[in-house]
Amino acid sequence: MDMIEIDNLRLRCIIGFSPHERKDKQDVVISLRIGTDMRKAGQTDNPDDAFNYRTVTKAIIQHVEASEYYLVEKLAAEIARICVVDHAAPYVQVRVHKPGALRFSDSVGVVIERQPDDYV
Repeated sequence: MDMIEIDNLRLRCIIGFSPHERKDKQDVVISLRIGTDMRKAGQTDNPDDAFNYRTVTKAIIQHVEASEYYLVEKLAAEIARICVVDHAAPYVQVRVHKPGALRFSDSVGVVIERQPDDYV
């Protein structure tokens, strides 16, 4: 399977369960590996034959910027759902990091992988 890589998408949302985390938007850093078949696009050089990563990224940005979650796990799961269910990606790996979440660490994050079978 071929992969589209989107690295370090920096967005802001309400994330966390402590009262001070619920007051203001915080930074999250999102990276994606979207599995797709790029053979036809590689042969035709036609944008219509390629997975439109710009459209899925815009949907993720819109969702994240308007979201309020307690857990990064839930945010990652919703991003995966957008990719697989809403945009028909055959596979996605979603990495969500929350900078400054843990003292003495640059960030804390999760990595999840989803496919269409995960949503039946």
